Amino acid sequence: MSILNCFFALAAAFFVAIPGFATASDALTVDAGALANLRLSMPDSAASKNYLGLKGADTFTMPQIKADTVIIEIFSMYCPICQAEAPVVNELHQLIEKTPSLKGKVKLIGIGTGNSAFEVEVFRKKYNILFPLFPDEKFAIQKALSEPIRTPTFIAIKGYGGKGLKVKHVHIGRMTPKQFLKEVTAASRRK
Repeated sequence: MSILNCFFALAAAFFVAIPGFATASDALTVDAGALANLRLSMPDSAASKNYLGLKGADTFTMPQIKADTVIIEIFSMYCPICQAEAPVVNELHQLIEKTPSLKGKVKLIGIGTGNSAFEVEVFRKKYNILFPLFPDEKFAIQKALSEPIRTPTFIAIKGYGGKGLKVKHVHIGRMTPKQFLKEVTAASRRK
């Protein structure tokens, strides 16, 4: 193998392995049952509890979030793509909240994979995150994914109220809010 061929093979492997360069994954599958059973800490803020329609004091699961569709951003505070995309994801949240057909029906949360509550709070404050974020120190969300987590990953789910959680759309890497919402809306209409 020539040096030039080795260089191109290494370059291709490098760009495929970097989080954020991918836009979607046909290979990534999400186990809806494992995702439905994932327990997250109840938000401390009344505003976050109200936004998600949650009651209680301890933990909650995804099917308890009062929304037709929940978009989960899997991020890490150490991911440079997640840091760069934080304003874009805030824009996504604002677009949802400003669109009458989506407000109250689509909710956005973030799960900081491998991040402690302290790390998630640092990320929230540094990037002025407008939607609820939750720590996942032990990589529990990994149990719902068929391959190692790449951040950021966005998962759109349906299934409030115990009707059976369904994964409707998965997107890995950078996104544009309007296009992403079109994809989620189209996927959510499918059975």
